[in-house]
Amino acid sequence: MTKRLTLTLFLTGLISGLSFTAQASIPTKATESPKNSLTDNQLDSLRRNNPFFLQEVVVQGFKETADYRLAPVSSSSISNKLIQEEAVHSIKEITGLVPNLYMPDYGAKVSSPLYIRGVGSKINSPSVGLYIDGVPYFESAAFDFNFSGIQRVDVLRGPQGTLYGRNTMGGIVNVYTKSPLNYQGTDIEFTGAKNNLYDISATHYFKIKKGMGLSVSGNYNHFDGNFENVTLHKKADGSDAALGRVRFDWEINPRWAMRIITSYDYLNQGGYPFGVYNIDEDRVDPVNYNRESTYKRNISTTGANIEYTGKGYSINSQTSLQYLWDSQAIDQDFSPNDLFFVTRKDRHLMLSEELNIKSTTPHNYQWLFGIFTFYQNTDRKLNVNKIPDSSLDNKDFDLPTYGFAAFHQSTLNNIIWDGLSLTAGVRFDYEHAKNDFTQHLFKNDVEAGNNSFSDKLSFNQVTPKLALQYATANEQNFYGSITRGYKAGGFNTSFDKKDQTTFNPEYSWNYEVGTKLGFFDQRLTADLSLFYIDWRHQQVYQPLASGTGRGLTNIGRSASKGVEISIAANPIEALSLQANYGYTKAYYKDYIYNDKISYSGNRLPLVPDHTISAHADYRFIKPFNGVDEIKLGVTYLGTGKIYWADNNKQSQSYYGLWNATASVRRNNITISLWTKNLMNKDYIAYSVQTSSLYAQKGKPFMIGGTLRIKI
Repeated sequence: MTKRLTLTLFLTGLISGLSFTAQASIPTKATESPKNSLTDNQLDSLRRNNPFFLQEVVVQGFKETADYRLAPVSSSSISNKLIQEEAVHSIKEITGLVPNLYMPDYGAKVSSPLYIRGVGSKINSPSVGLYIDGVPYFESAAFDFNFSGIQRVDVLRGPQGTLYGRNTMGGIVNVYTKSPLNYQGTDIEFTGAKNNLYDISATHYFKIKKGMGLSVSGNYNHFDGNFENVTLHKKADGSDAALGRVRFDWEINPRWAMRIITSYDYLNQGGYPFGVYNIDEDRVDPVNYNRESTYKRNISTTGANIEYTGKGYSINSQTSLQYLWDSQAIDQDFSPNDLFFVTRKDRHLMLSEELNIKSTTPHNYQWLFGIFTFYQNTDRKLNVNKIPDSSLDNKDFDLPTYGFAAFHQSTLNNIIWDGLSLTAGVRFDYEHAKNDFTQHLFKNDVEAGNNSFSDKLSFNQVTPKLALQYATANEQNFYGSITRGYKAGGFNTSFDKKDQTTFNPEYSWNYEVGTKLGFFDQRLTADLSLFYIDWRHQQVYQPLASGTGRGLTNIGRSASKGVEISIAANPIEALSLQANYGYTKAYYKDYIYNDKISYSGNRLPLVPDHTISAHADYRFIKPFNGVDEIKLGVTYLGTGKIYWADNNKQSQSYYGLWNATASVRRNNITISLWTKNLMNKDYIAYSVQTSSLYAQKGKPFMIGGTLRIKI
């Protein structure tokens, strides 16, 4: 079974006096087996008219030929079907659906870090990579986006440096949109829910001619918010967001293909619904601060993708350009008193290029060579207003960074005996960063001092990978792997002293064994993986002594170990069952905070020790005249104990949430009723220590409905 390798070529130039940049992706779509090569429309029709129709869909990596189930990697895939059934509108909502994946609800999308197996980063560059249609996202501020038009989400756990771009120490999340070559027609969706949540999206997919397709989509989302600010007498967490995307796919001839995608994402959000947290009474007071806190974001992502398929190989040149500009305003004392007010404005420019060549023949030797290069520049303006003493601290940062990487991966199949394969890979990274800093201090609007410096950092590292797997003739898979993880160092933009302005790289050795099993013609599948991560010089997030911010610093040694289990079953055609469980014990082995305090032995913050999900849905086919299908579904999401700080003094104990859905379909119209947090479970989504201890409550009970129309 073969697959088309995605290829991206960045096009930039002057056309009629205008600078043109286009982003395209050739993401690997869910690939049908050769015996059933059908479009998405044909599959939908077959499923509607024959509820017992089963289509073999092979989910493949966008750089790998092998089916994920036959690859030596721990992986999870979330289908468009599950996204719709769970009413998932953002990436935060896949927390729990994937074992050992956690994305904390920080209060605003300015910081949306992903954690996999305990590996993540609250600020600066993320430690888990995000790709949307093959385009790397370098800033966690861009991670929390609307899920309109998403076909599939794949999560690969563990370092992926021998195949993917930068800082993929924890893993990769690949997001794919629908291709107009495989899906035609118009999708219209409207969602309305409690607290004036409404979401409207429309996408039109069509073929211009054979082998050439175009899709145009738009989405608008409004939400009044869940939490009232009792001082300002308005909701603290309301938002307005919009997303537009254009995708052009062109299979020029059997050897060449090009795809172009451009998107624009807008967000205007209230943020930080934090209230004082009384630990003794386990009570979070209402949101109560006097200055409105907001986050505004614009993201423009563009690029192009061209693929050449030769005889036994394919060449891929992928480039992307992203521009993100945002602004944040935050009442940092979170109180009715005028103490601190902080504003931040960022301008991020990210340009990356990847060139790779890989084998495509089904020989016993498979190989891939690639190079990756990027340029990123961050222009940050940070203003800290200390209101009682009428002082203002203005800081400007110019942070250009560029880097280069070369990587290779080879696989020898059927060594010693059939089904046994060995994969070996290696990556070399070089990165150079610069910080030009200026500071102006004002007292009563009169300049009281200034400061400036310029600093440079360079890093390089070699990271190897080795994996051994055995796949039986009936596609049962057993594997083990050893992988080196790496994340470069960089600059802090919050610090009290000059020696706090930088942090060094972090490293890890990752050990994993696992199996992927299928029974009864794949009606029952089970995945199991065990992992251990030996983590050196971890970059940890520490508060500043002044209380005006936090920065990264390196500590001695940490470890993370655990297990992941995923089970899916179709005992009868109308019933689908899924269950996922992840356990992570991530802890500091050597962490001396200061001369008097040691955190050695403490758990890492923002890492739940358990993630649990269980989902069941049942279909009633043509229950009566005029209705084609009624579907009922229920989901349980469990999150284990979470510590909020390195000192382990504050935590959220285990909690579970129930979601439920009911839908009715006739022809191409589906109406769904859904609930989230059905039992209105009271829990803490995030906690932070500033002048006092604050917390954000979890989202309360939500009920809504969705109308979907396919034309």
